[in-house]
Amino acid sequence: MNNSIDKIKHYCGIVGIHSLTERNIPQDLFFPLFSLQHRGQEGAGISYLNNGNLVTYKDLGMVSDVLGRYLEEDRLSTVGIGHVRYSTTGGNLIQNVQPIQATCNKGDLSIAHNGNFSNSELLKEKLTEKGAIFGCTSDSELVLHLIAHSMQDTFYKALKETLCYLEGAFSMVMIKDNELYIMRDPMGFRPLYIGQKNGLTVCASETCALDILDIEDYRSVEPGELIVVNEKGMHSEIFAKSERKAQCSFELIYFARPDSQIFDTSVYSSRLEMGRVLARQDGDFSKYDLVMSVPDSGNTAALGYAKESGLSYELGLTRNHYTGRSFILPTQKKRELAVKMKLHPVKEIVKDKRIILVDDSLVRGTTSSIIVKLLRSAGAKEVHVRLSAPEIKGPCYYGIDVPTKEELISNTKTPEEIAEFIGADSVKFLPVDKLKTCYENSENFCYACFNNDYPVKPKTGKK
Repeated sequence: MNNSIDKIKHYCGIVGIHSLTERNIPQDLFFPLFSLQHRGQEGAGISYLNNGNLVTYKDLGMVSDVLGRYLEEDRLSTVGIGHVRYSTTGGNLIQNVQPIQATCNKGDLSIAHNGNFSNSELLKEKLTEKGAIFGCTSDSELVLHLIAHSMQDTFYKALKETLCYLEGAFSMVMIKDNELYIMRDPMGFRPLYIGQKNGLTVCASETCALDILDIEDYRSVEPGELIVVNEKGMHSEIFAKSERKAQCSFELIYFARPDSQIFDTSVYSSRLEMGRVLARQDGDFSKYDLVMSVPDSGNTAALGYAKESGLSYELGLTRNHYTGRSFILPTQKKRELAVKMKLHPVKEIVKDKRIILVDDSLVRGTTSSIIVKLLRSAGAKEVHVRLSAPEIKGPCYYGIDVPTKEELISNTKTPEEIAEFIGADSVKFLPVDKLKTCYENSENFCYACFNNDYPVKPKTGKK
């Protein structure tokens, strides 16, 4: 199924590794990148230092396809970075796959970036006026240009100066010489963790990527923190401070793996509580027979709903995990076929049942309408859709691919009208104020796509 039908798309995942002794760094990068595959399936790549030279290997495709064939021989190194990509700014082109490597007046550099700069258009316009030539459409390349144009007398000073020009979301890793640089924006939009074990320092977007390397001693990279790791150890400083944090709430709702911690919060526990709070909105559970999820995005919230309601949690939809990336689906019939390729109802479970169907969010309503139709065809008596996210009202400028306001169904229809549109008996969302009760420190999160309260306003150029 093409996620562009009715899913907000992932953005990217990053990994950085530094070792005090030589080891097969490309292999070490493979496993955490594989753990972050859910954050981007369009491209994957690595950069590492080999005999004093920076080497980058990347391609379109999944981690196992791109890097699997590259690991047939040992490639000893002490530092490397990796990236899995879904294109937000910039299209799905090989030149946009990261890491991005460049040689400039500051040396050989390679960078991998998770997030989006909200002032990228303005920065690119100013750099172009100064003669900069861009080799791709990814906004991550801006960082390299800004460093190259800096008049500071050291690389470190140039990097700090560059970071202060950037607005919006960025969790980044960079290589220069035998040093690993780790950076997170002052508002902390995107998660980033760092851990150490036996002379090995690893940073990654989620803790699941550290777990696979048995890294148990880890912490969040602080908002506005710049870390340098080299043979002398680890140096850290705060390069900029913000009056507020703006951690992405959709990370907890949908993007992160349920076995991860992000923003020092358990993803699984948060989603479980979202399901419980959803259930409390319904109250009278005698009207329903069972709870189901849209796999895999609604699994944990559906379990929470079942626990709170006392209703049976059934696996009424099976998912085919081997459909791979799909194609553009221009007709409704082809869209329905794509959904059927991925999801199929279990007739024995859904026949004659009044179903609570839990999913994470509703964007255009296209896929939801197909799923409801599938359940009706399998004999479901009633289908009541419950979403563990609030109504999506606006786009995201910080690294998530959200459709335009006109395409978002909640901007044109009430929940009752949405239910009629997708063929459900009812539709209910988790309100923003209720979402904020599902995890601690909720004031530190961004809810802009739900309430249009943008922490950083996007800036555009002259065009």
